[in-house]
Amino acid sequence: MVATGTCFEYGLALGELEESHPLRPVTRYGDAKARLFEGMSLLRESVPFEFAWPRLFYLFGPGQSANSIYSQLHAAIERNDATFAMSGGEQVRDYLPAAEAATLLVDVAIHAGDAGAINLCSGIPVKLVDQVARWIAESGSSIRMELGRLPYPEFEPMAFWGSRRKLNQVLGGT
Repeated sequence: MVATGTCFEYGLALGELEESHPLRPVTRYGDAKARLFEGMSLLRESVPFEFAWPRLFYLFGPGQSANSIYSQLHAAIERNDATFAMSGGEQVRDYLPAAEAATLLVDVAIHAGDAGAINLCSGIPVKLVDQVARWIAESGSSIRMELGRLPYPEFEPMAFWGSRRKLNQVLGGT
């Protein structure tokens, strides 16, 4: 059984997060995922089955929710906006292209067996301002970031990213 979790299960934890880090979600979404993970783990005690729980970090790519920063930026670029309003951009996150995440999910489904929780992430801490600059450069747009226009989200820590050690181990070092 492979079911996806989320980095929001970790709550307001800071720094590099390993799968053994305590789950302390602060959002309903994170709490629901953490409860499902715990429920599936308990179910395994009475009904044996192999279980992998890839925790997704910050995926980006075409087809994302219109509320994601990736989609908002690309909508602003398509409208030919001169500027893009955002926070100060100092948040540190773990970004992974959705297409790469899909490949990794398939690999986890094939190879993980009974691995339990696995961070599905890049393992690379990146400042939001740098990631947005990269997306702008890749698009060829001249849109300028308008930093500090939006507040930092209260439901996310300023700096967290996933450890990829277990994922690499499960996938044989890939």
